[in-house]
Amino acid sequence: MLNTINRKYKITGMTCSSCKASIESSLNHLDQVKSCNANIKLGELTLILNNDIDLKSLQNSIPKKYFINEEISSSDRLSEIKSDSTNKKSKIEQLKPLFLILFYITSTSLLINYQNWNLNEFMLDFMGLFFISFSFFKMLDLKGFSESFKIYDPLAKKVSFYGVLYPFIETALGLMFLMEIEVFNALILSICVLGLTTIGVIKILISKKSIQCACLGSVLKLPMTEATLIENVIMIFMSIFMLSSYTTW
Repeated sequence: MLNTINRKYKITGMTCSSCKASIESSLNHLDQVKSCNANIKLGELTLILNNDIDLKSLQNSIPKKYFINEEISSSDRLSEIKSDSTNKKSKIEQLKPLFLILFYITSTSLLINYQNWNLNEFMLDFMGLFFISFSFFKMLDLKGFSESFKIYDPLAKKVSFYGVLYPFIETALGLMFLMEIEVFNALILSICVLGLTTIGVIKILISKKSIQCACLGSVLKLPMTEATLIENVIMIFMSIFMLSSYTTW
């Protein structure tokens, strides 16, 4: 049983997915906020709070061009009771796009290499396709991705431009792996980039905050779950494994 506070407000000035990401990013930085969802169509903001917070503090935490109006509904302490089976089903449904993309990336990498099987070549193709595919979804809404990414990535929090640059770094890494250009340097950069993000993901998971994962950009809305951590760890492991055997290629 988890006691939380549910609040819903009218909000104005929100017109696009970038606005939504900016508002959610700002509010998710508040310790009192467990999760938030801004609905563009309805012009509503739904918050689940660990501790109560006044309207003025909420307003001061978001960009001035957005305005939180009166509370639509409020309930003092709520008890959220969900069965494990319901939670698992919900997570699987929400993460379906991620699983599908990983399935197609893995299948394509296997098909490319099945005639002349080589584990390192398979991993290079997998990592190349991974970075190219994931950067594509981030490119669809660079601003929205950047706003979501800086919620948990340590470097993006301090250097906002890094969030905009990140999809281009992924694209470059993808091409380097697929074309086998400067592979050693690409592996080192992959470990650094993914390592930083992994640290942020672990902190979010420990804090149990419900936020949107930015791994597939802001267009496909995925929750931050253990799947995000596993996905990063697999890529880091592949990079380390290939580095350890680099001289034997």
